[in-house]
Amino acid sequence: MKNAINLVLFLVLSFSIQAQTTWKVDPSHSKLGFSVSHLTISEVDGEFTKFDGTLKSSKEDFSDAQISFSADVSSINTGNTSRDQHLNAEDFFYAEKHPKITFESTSFKKKGNGKYELKGKLTMRGVTKDVTFEVKHGGVIKDAYGNTRAGFSAKATVNRIQYGVAWNAKTEHGGWTVGEEVELNIKVEFIQQK
Repeated sequence: MKNAINLVLFLVLSFSIQAQTTWKVDPSHSKLGFSVSHLTISEVDGEFTKFDGTLKSSKEDFSDAQISFSADVSSINTGNTSRDQHLNAEDFFYAEKHPKITFESTSFKKKGNGKYELKGKLTMRGVTKDVTFEVKHGGVIKDAYGNTRAGFSAKATVNRIQYGVAWNAKTEHGGWTVGEEVELNIKVEFIQQK
């Protein structure tokens, strides 16, 4: 009897592993962007141009998805070279000591109508915090080359000070030069691996 139970458990586990599908991010059709207030009157946008991501799921609706991402800090691009150099320096991301920003999901819950709630651990500058993303699923489609693609967009707000990305200076009005809250705007296409 014990052997029969072990066999059933083995078969169930084997089927689960085989049924899991891996998807890899397509960087040429994806963007890891962010926005932060500047001088309290406007916003500066930026992105990380070098990144990698994986999604693993055994369900067609992705409701059991496990998602991981990493971005090279040194690839930050705000359209201003001197500002990007400052962001890479010790005042901000300290890219020399902390070259990667990483994310590992802890849950991906379907909310209905192509909407999901993604929770996970975001690590910047050696500090890990819980973060929640609002996600929209754009759908799944096969491209002209036979690749199956899945599209998603995700938004979250994080407090950069909590991650030690803490440089700031007061303006003459008493506000901060750089806002503490950073809005993350992510748009990704995943390609199903064969």
